[in-house]
Amino acid sequence: MNESLALALAWAAGVLLGGVFFGGLWLTVRRGISSPRPAVWFLGSLLVRMGITFAGFYLIGGGDWKRLVAAPVGFVMARLVVTWLTRARGPRRHHSGQGGRHAPQS
Repeated sequence: MNESLALALAWAAGVLLGGVFFGGLWLTVRRGISSPRPAVWFLGSLLVRMGITFAGFYLIGGGDWKRLVAAPVGFVMARLVVTWLTRARGPRRHHSGQGGRHAPQS
């Protein structure tokens, strides 16, 4: 297989792993907040997401350091995309240092 194609596939697999990891985290937070046992959601989700991610990196790397670098690059890029897609759509607050709510001064 062409080395460039192998690196592109490793990168794409990293993006997929990142999407699963951070998308799963987003779902966990949404479900865990309203759950009567949030610790179970968060711990269980962490174990599943980390297991999938580590197994994926192991399989993608296959002993080649270049693929083992390309996959985490895709993973981090997926984090940026998932963060952008799931951010709150409400009004943004800018801290200019003037006005706003502060603790009362004595």
